[in-house]
Order: sequence, then structure tokens, then C-alpha cells
Amino acid sequence: MSVIDEDTICALSTANGMGAIAVIRVSGKEALKITSKVFSKDLEKVKSHTAHFGTIRDKENNIIDEVLVTVLNEGKSFTGEHTTEIACHGSVYIQRQILSLLLESGCRMAKPGEFTMRAYFNGRMDLSQAEAIADLISADSKKGHEIAMNQMRGGYSDHIKHLRQRLMDFASLIELELDFSEEDVEFADRSELNKLVDELKVHLKELTDSFAYGNAIKNGISTVIAGRPNAGKSTLLNALLNEERAIVSDIAGTTRDTIEERLTIDGVLFKFIDTAGIREAKDEIEKIGVERTISEVGKSNVLLYVFDAIEMTPEDVKQDIEKLQREGLSVVLLANKVDQLKSFDKSKYNSSYPIIPISAKEKEGIKEIKTQLSDEVQKFASESDTIVINARHYEAFSKALQDIYKVEEALEIQIPGDLLAMDIRSAIRHLSSIIGDITEDDLLGNIFANFCIGK
Repeated sequence: MSVIDEDTICALSTANGMGAIAVIRVSGKEALKITSKVFSKDLEKVKSHTAHFGTIRDKENNIIDEVLVTVLNEGKSFTGEHTTEIACHGSVYIQRQILSLLLESGCRMAKPGEFTMRAYFNGRMDLSQAEAIADLISADSKKGHEIAMNQMRGGYSDHIKHLRQRLMDFASLIELELDFSEEDVEFADRSELNKLVDELKVHLKELTDSFAYGNAIKNGISTVIAGRPNAGKSTLLNALLNEERAIVSDIAGTTRDTIEERLTIDGVLFKFIDTAGIREAKDEIEKIGVERTISEVGKSNVLLYVFDAIEMTPEDVKQDIEKLQREGLSVVLLANKVDQLKSFDKSKYNSSYPIIPISAKEKEGIKEIKTQLSDEVQKFASESDTIVINARHYEAFSKALQDIYKVEEALEIQIPGDLLAMDIRSAIRHLSSIIGDITEDDLLGNIFANFCIGK
């Protein structure tokens, strides 16, 4: 879809199913006229941003529901078009009846993301802001909400536009030089271009580096609970969740498969994964469980390594950590069952990783674990004020950064202006694709298709 059609569209904008209320959105040139056909009041004569109580009736004049209709005129609504929002009772039957009446009166059902697409085409937001709406809807933690809200309110859009415009200015001057190639003149100040390249490198590097953090925040910090059999891993998971989620037994090897649960700590979503004990497997099923443990550790952000402080020696702990550690993995050592010891000496483990003495059974040390997890998140948090959480944006920023490196190299070896201009134009194209000034129709279709119907 490259341009907005003239149809007036409608859809349920609240979640599907029964609820206390439901909201049906109508948008397009005929929105006020069509809604007035089914509503007990002429909405074409009312002011924008007003709400009106009345009834919706079928063709036989039977009352379908008493509703509240909000009117938003062209240029003042989410889509930038005439819009009405019908707040009705949440009966599925009522929702269907009202939508059927609207369709019979001249609407068509909206496609997934079509309301937001119209907002984009009507200049109500750029493409990155439009995509942030989907992230805002799906945000299930305070931090994820903050990042999505920041992007929806402008985020890095304004800065991208500014930097892109400066690149376009240089590209234009270099193109002008090509028109006067026989005169051997230089319109584009190469020293100023070098400064801009340095600025872009720093900024784009910060943005691409922030994606690892942003993606983890968006999807949850993957936190594996690992250790040897009977170390207390499942007991710890239950203590963290404050509920009996995992089966706990004195029999070694009870956990054969991974168990995943979610918990928000200080506004950040964590995905806890309880795993099978690490040891030489005694049967094929346990072997698969141990393999999955190793696999989960390899994919995770944080490892909570639980060990029996009574049975395991510092050398045992060291050997296990050497098998599990990898670059970029935050490791926290949890010395369990310390309630059965007279004292516990952290220093004998001589570890560079934090060690927390706990009793999972007695729920001792749980607060300290959560505090440490919050601290671990900050270790891989981005220094940038703006966090990239969208994979498409990350790819575009990465490609733009590579183009900037090429421009830097081209300036160093003083290649001809036409080749330099190609690299600059490529960087401009990738930056533009983020905010939607230059994009392809199939890309737009794919982006907005990921929205739900009423958005």
C-alpha cells in the first residue's frame, strides 16, 4: 500500500472478547456521516473532541446498545482523518452488531495496522514512532514501557533527521563538484565532512551497541539457574517467585527439562529458567536435560550458579564455572544451604564473580539476589540515552555505520567525488529507512501487518 485509499475503515480497537466495555474506531472522510447513520445524533454538526451519549439501533429500530461516541475531526485525530470512537458495552454480540451496521452503512473492516499506517502517511508520526506503538502495546515491564514511550515521543527521530540533513547537504555539494569537474573546484569542505563522520561514528556506534540491552529489556533478561543435582535450584526458583512452581525433591535429577517463569524486578522483566543438574547423565532423558542446560546457559544474559555450600569445594565450583562461562555472560554464585553452617567464608572461593550466601529453603538471601540482578543489568546497559529495541532499526543503523566507515576511508585515500557520493547516499538511504522518508511499499506492508487489527 503506497497511498491511502478513500475508504472509511472500522475495527474493534480494544482486545477481542467480552469485557466491561469495548471501543470501536471509525476513520476516514465519511466517518462522521457513517457513524451518524447508526447513532441517534447527527455527528457532522458537533465540535471536535466532544463525547456524545445516545443509542445505536438496527434497521428495525431496535436498540442495540447505549453508547458514548467521541468525535475527532480531520487533522486532530490519531490518524489525521475524521474519526469516531464508539464506546459500547463489552458483549461480543453487541460488538458484532455495531460493526455489521457500520459495514452496511459504508465502512470496510480495517486491515492490521491500517489506522497507524494512515497516521504515518498523514504525517502524524514518522515510521520509527509508528513502530514504537507496537512495542508500547507489548511492553510488560516498566523499563520496556519507558523505552517504547521515549521512541514514540520522538526518540532518536529528530537527531537522525538532523544528521541525515547534514549528510544530504554534503552529498549535494559533492554532486555539484561533479558538474564542474573540468574546473577542478571543491565546494564540500572535506575537514567539515571529517568532523561529521566522526560524530556519526560515535552516535551510530552507541545506538548499535544499545540493541543488546534494548532487546534484552524488550524480551526479558534471560537468567539461567544452573548447578549440580540437589544444589537447590528448583527451591530457589520457587523462593524467587514466592510460589511452588517447580517440583522439589531430595532425589537427584528430579528436574529433567527446563522450566521458565517471568518476574519483574525494579521495573525490569527477568525470564528465569530452571535447568537440569549438571553431572554425568545416568540415562538418555537426563542426558538431554543436561544438554539443554548447557544450551540455555549459552543463550542467556545472566547465570545464577547454585552450589551446595556444605558438599562442594571451591575447586568443584571453579571447575563448573570454567565449563559454563563465556564472554558477555554475567555470573552470580549462590552458596546455598548456609543455614546449616556455623559460618561461611566467601574469601576461600577466590572468585572474581559476586558470591551470595543463601538458604533457598528458608528464603534467606532472596532480597540480596534481586538487588544483585538489578546491578548485573546495569553492567550491559547502554550509555546512550536512546535505546534501540527494534531489530529493523538495528540493522539499518549497522548498515549506515558501515557506510560511514567507507566514507571515512574514502576521505583518507582521497577517492574521486562520485565514489564518495555513493557511500554518503547509501548512509542517507539507511538512515531514511528508519524514519520512513525513503522506504519500499512491501517494507511498509510488512511493518504494519504486525500490528493488531484495531491499531
